[in-house]
Amino acid sequence: MRFSLALAALLVTTITFAPASVSAAVPSVDKPVAVLRALDKVTARVEEIEVQIENPYKFGTIFITAHACRVTTPEETPESAAFLDISEFKQGQSEVSVFRGWMFASSPALSAMEHPVYDLWLIGCKGGETAAPATPSADSVVVMPDSAPVTVIPAPPAPPKTKKP
Repeated sequence: MRFSLALAALLVTTITFAPASVSAAVPSVDKPVAVLRALDKVTARVEEIEVQIENPYKFGTIFITAHACRVTTPEETPESAAFLDISEFKQGQSEVSVFRGWMFASSPALSAMEHPVYDLWLIGCKGGETAAPATPSADSVVVMPDSAPVTVIPAPPAPPKTKKP
């Protein structure tokens, strides 16, 4: 009995379920400028910086390159996101990548840059009105079949109830 319960528990924990459908894409608008707040922890200098897309910006010993900055359309929940490459250059050393990925204005801790001297977080995006595709391209969507096999293991029977006098 103990073996069959352990086997059932093992099977339940190793089963993966495929989603029945793909989530909808949220429409967004590309902006040409990422607005960031930078903190130098040594000097306590705080600076709001504007980084043009594909134009590196130097803050202390780090170089910040924004590859994309997007905001949701007014009909959606407000959100700004920027794809950033951050590298550090120290004299006499080679370039060290410090951060590469998306930063979100509403959740700075979700994808934070870890650095002993600098903190950097996204404030928002600003600039022109270049519309990003509202629907993802066919090669960026993974469609899961609705008929993916799912194994269901029944729960063990409940112990019989006893009546108290």
